Amino acid sequence: MKILDACCGSRMFWYERNEPHTTYMDIRKEILTCKDRGLKREIEIKPDIVADFRDMPFADATFDLVVFDPPHLIKAGKESWLAKKYGTLDLMSWKSDIQQGFSECLRVLKPNGVLLFKWNEDQIPFKEVLKVIPKQPILGDKKSKTKWSVFIK
Repeated sequence: MKILDACCGSRMFWYERNEPHTTYMDIRKEILTCKDRGLKREIEIKPDIVADFRDMPFADATFDLVVFDPPHLIKAGKESWLAKKYGTLDLMSWKSDIQQGFSECLRVLKPNGVLLFKWNEDQIPFKEVLKVIPKQPILGDKKSKTKWSVFIK
């Protein structure tokens, strides 16, 4: 099994942060520090491959499973802990960025492969995201603020 985490960040939701079947990719590679609620916080973003989810350096049909957890914030202070931790999307281009990223995830996914998509709708409602992506999920969390949805190629 070959897995791609297309926006791995600090691998926060992984139980095994060095899962051997997984290629971790992110546009950033850095150690960030910030003051948050009076505490000094540090986050390490250490992907296997530094690349943009809108233009992935992989051949078509490479992965069995793609995890796509793109930035979901369009309003965050540039130096805020949230912006540093999760990254941000541009207010004017978020729709095309998500659309491109989703299309790239599908491109690198094998036929009948699974795309696991995570979205927090604190600033952009999930229903607005569904309008810009080319497929509908087959299942997912419909009630919480953070949505996990499954798509099949």
